[in-house]
Amino acid sequence: MLRLAGVLALFAGSVALAGDWRSFRGVETASIADAPLPLSWSDDSNVAWTADLPGRGLSSPIVVQGRVIVTCSSGGRQERLHALCFDAKTGRQLWERQFWATGRTSGHPKTCNAAPTPASDGERIFAFYSSNDMACLDLDGNLLWFRGLTYDYPNASNSLGMSSSPVVSGDTIVVMVENDADSFTAGLDVRTGEERWHLQRPRMANWTSPALWRQPDSQEELVLIQSGEGVSAMEARSGEVRWTYDDGASTIPSTSVVEGIAYVPSHGVTAIRPGKSTPNVAEIVWQEGSLNPGTGSVLAHRGKVYVVNDGGVLSCADAATGKREWQSRLEGPFSGSAIIAGDHLYVFNENGVGFVVNLANRGEIVSQHSFEDTILCTPAAADGALYVRSDARLWKIAAGQ
Repeated sequence: MLRLAGVLALFAGSVALAGDWRSFRGVETASIADAPLPLSWSDDSNVAWTADLPGRGLSSPIVVQGRVIVTCSSGGRQERLHALCFDAKTGRQLWERQFWATGRTSGHPKTCNAAPTPASDGERIFAFYSSNDMACLDLDGNLLWFRGLTYDYPNASNSLGMSSSPVVSGDTIVVMVENDADSFTAGLDVRTGEERWHLQRPRMANWTSPALWRQPDSQEELVLIQSGEGVSAMEARSGEVRWTYDDGASTIPSTSVVEGIAYVPSHGVTAIRPGKSTPNVAEIVWQEGSLNPGTGSVLAHRGKVYVVNDGGVLSCADAATGKREWQSRLEGPFSGSAIIAGDHLYVFNENGVGFVVNLANRGEIVSQHSFEDTILCTPAAADGALYVRSDARLWKIAAGQ
């Protein structure tokens, strides 16, 4: 009976996921949309709606049950925290909640307090900020709990600002607070915000975000956390580390996982999986030094791996071997990560230009359009629509609008 109940719960959860984009890089943290997206747009076509925002933000929008949630921060010291919700169909604002930051709000001028992307388990919204504050809200905007992690860990800070986005696995939300001083990753109970576990981590600034990893032949889900020392795969509820990769990794672009292989920004890109003879140590599938992601995360889709480097060069490699197959130049610079829908890649540069790239035709640029506003976020996708934000506004891009 317990096994049956677990299967039914899993099935119910999978049904609820349809059309959602619940965290940074989507439900599976792989940056893959579940439906085709528009191949072009302009100020006059395929823009369904726009909405004004009250403050700065590098965080991505998330989409949960027909609601678009986005965070902002405002004030001279970025001390005012905002969480806003819009109707996905109409763009009408449904609610806004504001909080005072309890932790440090200083950072590099390019970033702001609303740098981490919120996450959701389908019932709750977890809005996390660079000040290490987390507000848990229900879908109607009611506050369920609030954690100011600086109260418990006053030395957990980064002079340039924090930006790791949390991820939900089961009934635990995993949050990385990794920095040069009191560096840790913690698992919080989604219902109460109480700490289930606390893991000391390498003392170094780290802006990467967790990735979800599933064993292809089972439903086991682990959370991969990345640092300058490598990658650790852990159980979300207990914090137990199951296997590790200890040969170093980037502290800016994040790992992606597809079909049981983790593609890590390490020595270029390194593909890893749990070792067969030594299951607590990762096995290197391949390593390719010519693939050098910039700030954007690694992408893997349909047997290919994609990275965009600091110069705006998009590279494609074979996912089985790491061998580079082609390159295409985009106009940068880029801060956010790209996402993929079908055979097309979508990415926005810092100048607000959105690119649609045909991956099946060796990186041909299908279209590009500028919103003439600085865009530093990673777009979100749900139900065939693209969502992107700047400091000033939020756009929904959908065909036929």
